[in-house]
Amino acid sequence: MSDMEGRKKRVVLVLDIVCFLFSSIYGLPTAKVLEYDVDGGRDLDIFDINEEAGLNLVEGDIVLDERQSRNSIIGEEYRWPRTVPYYMEDDLEINAKGVILKAFEQYRLKTCINFQPWSGEENYISIFKGSGCFSSVGNRRVGKQRLSIGSNCDRIATIEHEFLHALGFWHEQSRSDRDDYVTIMWDRISAGKEHNFNTYNDTTSSSLGVPYDYGSMMHYSKDAFRNGTLPTIVTNIAAFSDVVGQRMEFSDSDLLKLSRLYNCTQASTFLDSCDFELQNICGMVQGPGATTEWARVTAAPGGPSTDYSNLGKCTDSGYFMHFPSGAADAGAVAQLESRLLYPKRGYQCLQFFYYNSAAPEDTLSIWVREYDAAHPNGTLRLIKTIDGPPEELWQLHHVSLDVKTKFRVVFRGEKHGPSSAMGGLSLDDINLSETACPEHAWRVKDFSNAMETTPPGTPIHSPPFTSKEGYSFQMALYPSGMTDYPGELSAFAHLVARPGDTGQQWPCPWKQMTMMLMDQHPHIQKRMSNQRSVTTDPNTTLSDGSGLHWDDPRKVGVEVTAPDGTKYFRGPGLGTSVYLTHLRARSRDFIKGGDAIFLLSMEDVSHLTGTQPVPPSTTASPETTTTPNDNSTTPPSDACTDVECLNDGVCVLEQKKPACRCAVGDDWWYYGEQCQYSGSSSDNLTVTLAASLSVLAAMLLVTVVSVVYVKRSMNRSSPDSNLAMSNVDVVERF
Repeated sequence: MSDMEGRKKRVVLVLDIVCFLFSSIYGLPTAKVLEYDVDGGRDLDIFDINEEAGLNLVEGDIVLDERQSRNSIIGEEYRWPRTVPYYMEDDLEINAKGVILKAFEQYRLKTCINFQPWSGEENYISIFKGSGCFSSVGNRRVGKQRLSIGSNCDRIATIEHEFLHALGFWHEQSRSDRDDYVTIMWDRISAGKEHNFNTYNDTTSSSLGVPYDYGSMMHYSKDAFRNGTLPTIVTNIAAFSDVVGQRMEFSDSDLLKLSRLYNCTQASTFLDSCDFELQNICGMVQGPGATTEWARVTAAPGGPSTDYSNLGKCTDSGYFMHFPSGAADAGAVAQLESRLLYPKRGYQCLQFFYYNSAAPEDTLSIWVREYDAAHPNGTLRLIKTIDGPPEELWQLHHVSLDVKTKFRVVFRGEKHGPSSAMGGLSLDDINLSETACPEHAWRVKDFSNAMETTPPGTPIHSPPFTSKEGYSFQMALYPSGMTDYPGELSAFAHLVARPGDTGQQWPCPWKQMTMMLMDQHPHIQKRMSNQRSVTTDPNTTLSDGSGLHWDDPRKVGVEVTAPDGTKYFRGPGLGTSVYLTHLRARSRDFIKGGDAIFLLSMEDVSHLTGTQPVPPSTTASPETTTTPNDNSTTPPSDACTDVECLNDGVCVLEQKKPACRCAVGDDWWYYGEQCQYSGSSSDNLTVTLAASLSVLAAMLLVTVVSVVYVKRSMNRSSPDSNLAMSNVDVVERF
């Protein structure tokens, strides 16, 4: 087991002495709870991981092939098509595979870049588990282009970072104008690592007309490659010192540059977003059949007093839509309809903030108006009625849709309660995308205060939630970090068993639990949420060997008492002590109105345990540019019929000829026309030593023969031969 894997198995044992004092507030257990830290308590950046793995790559995580020079990325020939083929190798960790798919979803939501399983395209990205996190820059047009997601690389921002390299981007601090914005402290850089701070001129890397971005996910952290405790990068604007090096999500400038490089006009799965700041209310309309209207306001009698986008902080802004049901006539109906939308996937997620100050009998319901040839004016279909009593806060809601034709989303407010001069239904920050909705939302009220006053080592727990497969789980959150991690948020996922939970398979097999701290920016494409995922491997044992980690919590967990007095069992946790620093948690809109919102999900990833199908042959990518003299034709799909590949090799077409694609591991590989030969790092070492010894022996033999020959010659020709030979002996000793 490697040192890094050993660290991943490190157990953080939580002693709940302090927790007992807070149990009346948080419903914490008084027994010991095992929580395993996948990061070993260390917040390792990409470059730290690669350095510990002994990798000496360009800029820490970039692979240059023998044909690539540093000025070769400029040019359309190094771009991928907007749909990038990928192949996930079997050696990838299952959790990494799941996070890779989540990263692809972020690319689809925020850019025009799509990813699809390799179906035979000439060039594709092979994602494997190497000894670190690294990629080439741009489309190298080598057929199989490798990208490594190794141990500890399974964070969504790390994966997005490496794929930005593959799509053609260098690091932000390597720009030609870098020195205008940061100062490199050369004397603080580890010896031999200075080359990682090179800059490129405009013939090498283009900034695409986008200003320098301290917040880019492609920027080094201030401590990159340092030889001590002082930073190697000092921002010329001091306020950005702790901003550089973020590994949460794409920045706005990251997205802008990607959009310009690939000529994006529309993201793949994004449909609409509206915060109602513009008078045209994003093209929304008052629907037919309504008896009254939604109004665009900055405050409403009875609440809310501000919008949610800005919380009243900005002058001449802060609008939301309000249906004043309290003052409306009995039976009044108001319908607010989105602009026309054109789905591609057939499933959507509607997200919005809702403030209910109306009578309990008044309702908000979500409908869709669907259009087809038979119904050119559209037909209404009820999706969901939003339940819940009035509450004096903006509540987050998610509604899953399944629309396959042109449609509008309809927000229908209805008055059923008694008349009143105040109160109503309000909407703000509406987002619609063709993505899956989060399964659960956990709102932690007064979270700013919790970070300041909760003792270190003291967790709070979300309510238990139930997944689609019937498993119960919850999140343990340490607002002030684990005992030895002040200034951090620590987060762990637990399985739980509640009274009446039956029918589950134990140990729980291959479920990925994701804990996302939501960036509450009004526009979903501009959010930089922070998330971590862990996966239930049914074969993982507890560190003391007493059982299986993901077995029934009634067997391997402890009984706890919830705030409402009910009892249930909480199993061992898996997560990280370094989920997010307090400094970053207080940035952006992670905390809004004092509250934080965590989006939690538990998804089945058992399908990722199998091998991704390999296509029988390769075909030209639909957007690949061919050279003018390329008159060859694609061979028939049975070209591999007569080719035998050994040792799990697979026949593919490369350069329009059948060839074996051999299996490769971290430190072993097969090679040869039929993958008939094997090699490994240890073999290379043996061969190298043998070759070195052979050369040394040959040199000694030549030296001895030469000396004997010279000695005989000197004896025949000179009476001073003894002096000459003594000099030769001295030279040999040196």
